[in-house]
Amino acid sequence: MRFVVYRLVWVVVTVWLVATLSFFLVRGAPGDPFLNEVRNLSPEVRAARMREYRLDRPLVEQYGHWLWNVCRGDFGPSMKYRGKTVTGIIAQTLPTSIALGSLALFFAIVLGLSTGIAAALRQNRLLDYTLMSLAVLGISLPNFVIATLLIIVMVFRFEAFPLAGWDQYRHVVLPAVALALPFAARISRLARAGMLEVLSEDFIRTAAAKGLRERQIVIQHALRGGLLPVVSFLGPATALILTGSLVIEKIFSISGLGKIFVQAAVNRDYYVVLGAVVVFSTILCVFNFLVDLSYTLLDPRVRIDGKDSS
Repeated sequence: MRFVVYRLVWVVVTVWLVATLSFFLVRGAPGDPFLNEVRNLSPEVRAARMREYRLDRPLVEQYGHWLWNVCRGDFGPSMKYRGKTVTGIIAQTLPTSIALGSLALFFAIVLGLSTGIAAALRQNRLLDYTLMSLAVLGISLPNFVIATLLIIVMVFRFEAFPLAGWDQYRHVVLPAVALALPFAARISRLARAGMLEVLSEDFIRTAAAKGLRERQIVIQHALRGGLLPVVSFLGPATALILTGSLVIEKIFSISGLGKIFVQAAVNRDYYVVLGAVVVFSTILCVFNFLVDLSYTLLDPRVRIDGKDSS
């Protein structure tokens, strides 16, 4: 319990530090939300808008007021979407990003683990070299390049999928694959490295000497230990992939939180940007915390107090 409380305190401290730094960086950027209006605002109207959003107050006072509201669950009003709150915008767009990220995470785990384990079991053979070469390619290519290639091939060449939208299941496939492939490549390499390390242990040779089949050895003995590097990666990766991709959502015109975040940053919609940052950082810290706890389930030698029980 002490470990859990300690880590939860660090989650709160980390989110607060990220939110504080983001607040002063965003507010220190040149320009303001009302300079790029379609209609030129008169000085009086602009001053009234500044007072409405408390932007005429000292910066420290703005920070204290914003932080107090965030602690109460109120991220403030949007400066560009009149009549909408940041909490409402996040509640509307975050489920779309989570749906896209969940499907991409499923693709990444299935593809990454299967290829990584297969490469480890056929070490230094053609299958191993082929799969790891593809993994290196997947890590090297940014997801916007992968998305562009998928659009060229699957949309324009074969016309198998629509280009954009979020109304049918066919709209989800391409963005989910484009988002999943870089993560799948990293999972594949980590799974291969973890499995190779475990397969060289004495207890694996003992299991093989007893006549167990390769499938039994992998599933019953090697898999749990071999997944430890993957679990370490899945903490931040899951948080990143579940909150969507800024680029992928923009390319495929998906109205998720990532796309709204980009638009808010361009439009200087301060409170939307800060709300998205707080949500992103909270999800990331929570998943890292869950990964630390999951270590004790996968490897009994690891204790939550950081000591090795062996």
